[in-house]
Amino acid sequence: MLRGISVKRDDGRHYDEMRNVIITPGAQQYAEGSVIIETGNTKVLCAVSVEEGVPAFLKGQDKGWVTAEYSMLPRSTHTRISRSRSSGGRAKEIQRLIGRSIRAVTDLSLLGEKTVTIDCDVLQADGGTRTAAITGSYVAFELACLELISRGDLAQSPLQYPVAATSVGLVGGKLMLDLSYEEDSSADVDFNVVMTRSGEFVEIQATGEEFVFGHDHLIEALSLAQKGIRSLSLLQSQVLGNNDK
Repeated sequence: MLRGISVKRDDGRHYDEMRNVIITPGAQQYAEGSVIIETGNTKVLCAVSVEEGVPAFLKGQDKGWVTAEYSMLPRSTHTRISRSRSSGGRAKEIQRLIGRSIRAVTDLSLLGEKTVTIDCDVLQADGGTRTAAITGSYVAFELACLELISRGDLAQSPLQYPVAATSVGLVGGKLMLDLSYEEDSSADVDFNVVMTRSGEFVEIQATGEEFVFGHDHLIEALSLAQKGIRSLSLLQSQVLGNNDK
């Protein structure tokens, strides 16, 4: 059982409560699909570009590729981040996570020899930027697929399952869902969980910050993440007009 959920956090939430999440489609006119996702004070622009051709290792295999790029805009945080720093090692690790998460639910053979690039730009950061980027990227990609189908460039959507992500942290001995920056910076253990709507795991990242955690903490954290992802999946469906899977 989850413990401590009756205690309020600094922003008034219960320990098992998500921040307010808003997904606004059509953020960029020229992208095949785009959204701005807001998770509390975190805001991420997710935009999909579709181009003919694939990387060399896929040529001649009659299937496509999905990749992602991630960066934080210079004043997305309290102090300015240089553009070179915003695309450094941490950004590369996050964009690989986003790409893996979306490819895991994509039938690449249905794309043909096309490359889908999802650009995720953090407009404002207050914790959970990578998980917000994954959740928003799925919606942006589904919107792009609908656009391509309407043009006759795709026969059907290659997306097989809805996917979303959220964070959980062990803070002061209590598990918390959907961490803000202040909570994340003081967490003893960080979890980033990517799941399909049906509850299947795509990726689990769990890291102890000079701290160890047990099996019970892991199981409770995954249960808490699943609760949050269910609510995200419902929102994705609403934004897409129930046209998704």
